[in-house]
Amino acid sequence: MSAPRVSAPITVRKLLRKARSRLRGARITHGHGLATAQDEAAFLVAHALGIQPAALPRVLSRAVTSHEQRRALWLTDARIRRHIPVAYLTHEAWLGGLRFYVDRRVIVPRSFIAELLAQRLQPWLRHPRRVRRALDLCTGSGCLAVLLARHFPQARIDAVDISRAALTVAKRNLSLHRLGGRVRLLRSDVFSALRGNRYDLIVANPPYVSAGAMRKLPREYRHEPRLALAGGSDGLDIARTILREAAAHLTKDGVLVVETGHHRRRVERAFPDLPFTWPVTGAGDDCVFLLERAELPAPKDLPRGRATRAVAAFRRR
Repeated sequence: MSAPRVSAPITVRKLLRKARSRLRGARITHGHGLATAQDEAAFLVAHALGIQPAALPRVLSRAVTSHEQRRALWLTDARIRRHIPVAYLTHEAWLGGLRFYVDRRVIVPRSFIAELLAQRLQPWLRHPRRVRRALDLCTGSGCLAVLLARHFPQARIDAVDISRAALTVAKRNLSLHRLGGRVRLLRSDVFSALRGNRYDLIVANPPYVSAGAMRKLPREYRHEPRLALAGGSDGLDIARTILREAAAHLTKDGVLVVETGHHRRRVERAFPDLPFTWPVTGAGDDCVFLLERAELPAPKDLPRGRATRAVAAFRRR
């Protein structure tokens, strides 16, 4: 992509307006943690200036150098022409007030579980201070594992993923937040490498996009690893495995927290006998469910789902 033309010296405020205007006039899809053209413009401009987005209001009147202006407009054009999510252009994403390194080996952090962790899962988790061991399934970038460690400082965390590439990114984020001593990374097909381990808290943001929805994903989402998105014919393949095996990995008063997208009705139809609790998050009350160990079924009580082709391929490696 050729370098964009720059105008005469302008302020940060005017550069923000220019980036926002270009983004608003483009046929792009938001949804990777940034909901509007204004949000995306702020992150792109901040990155070009070498500052955090939260610092933008303090520098709106500052003049922008030609290099900064060219960099910001190049990023904006790349976002529009190639439909690349902002986080992959800047190699950073924010979740729960923390910054994470990201690239195309992992999905962009945007889990609504982060909001619940900030509340230490109260009132559903009766004794947060008693959480000594926690597990993050399908950890990806490691963002939820980092947030678990932050909000449950007395706990040791296991974070697992089937993707070696994702675990490499997660390791980088553990180093970024100086948590290598408290968070253990493991390559595991859900619980397969965790035999004998029990946890007071298990969180999971597994793949949950159905086969039909995968075929209709906007271009932005096609930059993300398919393995982290595709959840089988109805999107619940990995959820079935988690529900079938979680009880064996929870302590007596342990709690399971799983994100399933806006699929509450689908989940409840698939598992009509389970007493799901659906906490309210910023996206409503249909994205994340909780179950206590005593509410979970015995392994024999749930049918096994068929693995997706992508998952099956990884299992053969």
